[in-house]
Amino acid sequence: MQAVLVKAVESYRRRRLLERASAAYEAPRRDPEGWAELQRERAAWDGALLDGLDPEERWTEDGRVVSPDNEGPAA
Repeated sequence: MQAVLVKAVESYRRRRLLERASAAYEAPRRDPEGWAELQRERAAWDGALLDGLDPEERWTEDGRVVSPDNEGPAA
């Protein structure tokens, strides 16, 4: 019986966490000025996404980078 109760409480805790997270993400959309400000901030940070990295380079599963020019190891 205790295991069932523990499982139910954990399920409830997770559901509440997700509900609160959803509400927090939705809140800025209700305020047009706040939403516009958030969009401007996101746009300003977009330039930092690649930080000068080659968007064409690929990484192998063992952690090596492969050059897009010759599909060999990058220099």
